[in-house]
Amino acid sequence: MLPFKHPAVFLSLAVLLSSLTACANSPTAKNLEQSLAADPRLQNNTGIFEEAKAGETQTGQNDPKVELPADFPKDIPLYPNAQLQEITPVSGSENKVSTRWFSSDPSNFIASFYRSQFQTNNWQILQQPTDEVGGDFEARRNDLLVKVSIQAQSVTNPTPNQPQTATGLRIEYTPNSTATAQPNPTVNPTETTNNVPQPSDPQFIGPVLPTNLATQPQSTSNDQTTATATSATFNDLNKAPQELRQHIQDLSSLGVLSVESPTTKSNNATTNQFEPTKIITRREYARWLVAANNAMYANNPAKQIRLAAESTQPAFSDVSKTDPNFPEIQGLAEAGLIPSPLSGDSTTVLFRPDAPLTREQLVLWKVPLDTRQALPTANLDAVKQTWGFQDIGKIDPKALRAVLADFQNGEQSNIRRVFGYTTLFQPKKPVTRAEAAGALWYFGTQGEGVSAVDALKLKRSPT
Repeated sequence: MLPFKHPAVFLSLAVLLSSLTACANSPTAKNLEQSLAADPRLQNNTGIFEEAKAGETQTGQNDPKVELPADFPKDIPLYPNAQLQEITPVSGSENKVSTRWFSSDPSNFIASFYRSQFQTNNWQILQQPTDEVGGDFEARRNDLLVKVSIQAQSVTNPTPNQPQTATGLRIEYTPNSTATAQPNPTVNPTETTNNVPQPSDPQFIGPVLPTNLATQPQSTSNDQTTATATSATFNDLNKAPQELRQHIQDLSSLGVLSVESPTTKSNNATTNQFEPTKIITRREYARWLVAANNAMYANNPAKQIRLAAESTQPAFSDVSKTDPNFPEIQGLAEAGLIPSPLSGDSTTVLFRPDAPLTREQLVLWKVPLDTRQALPTANLDAVKQTWGFQDIGKIDPKALRAVLADFQNGEQSNIRRVFGYTTLFQPKKPVTRAEAAGALWYFGTQGEGVSAVDALKLKRSPT
């Protein structure tokens, strides 16, 4: 047996046990007992290797100090790896809520995220960065305006394995219906006040630019801001494509869309009919085009279209000096924005003002006001490789250059904004009044343009 095979070991154990028993209260015994006892920290924290219970904060985890307000719009996409830093509530007259965020991810990741979110969730992108590094997004969905500013930042003292750059993020949002304060009921409605509803508000009544801005007589003084007109709230916008309804109302609030459609009277009230599905004539589109451009650039005379004087020799034999739209049509011809004998097209002697406007004509007249530069050289192959239209051969050669230039404008191109995704351009198809308004709602290129909303904000900003 073991004790007999190792007598020396057995003897040593016996001596040790007897020593402990005899000296149980000695300091040496106490120290030995403590060294062999279990760690008291393990006794007091039996769950140290268990998962943290729900609702408990683990050691080293910081509690969030800033939380989103309860009424933060759920439609606004939030970058998942961004931490909220600060909230600036509504203040002053802007009624804009600003939130500041920080993310350790590169700015191009975040820019790509927001570009994808806005495009796939039916946001209308009014502005977006011109490169992938960062910049400003401005988008609208229903009655909500949001601006996302993405700015790359350098990390001064990076931790191990941490990237050298991070990203600052600012999200600002303004509901259209509350962008300005409501009118004071105690104020006389005939008095001038800045506390007016927004243009998209059904109760908005002005003041706005002249309804027929292009045909207003030019002032003999330097002050040309005294003329005003009343915007219309149309009651048949439900007949227009949903994507274009707000565009129509914004342009009406800006005073661009002249109300010349028939009106109906009921209970002594006049109801304005926009007739969005009605085909627009070349005359009417020319008038809207000049009015919209000049309203968008009201503070930039260098980009405005000059109206022709009555003493000017008519460019078209069917638009005389007495024609009510002679100033606009002649002005477009003299600016070289529409084909005419003045631009070297000796075969275009007729304007045909009451003929329907076609899709290719809409693009041909509008795109030069977007690019503000010479149209590129184009042929059928170049346009087919870009747009991929099946009916590319039906486009008039004069319009090919404008169609190609419009493609280079990305999501802000007139064809994409007005007609949506399509593999058929149908260049000879007449344009409706709603489609014409959709094209005129925005002038410029991606990240370098102005919308009717911008023009309205500028008009209402204190001078």
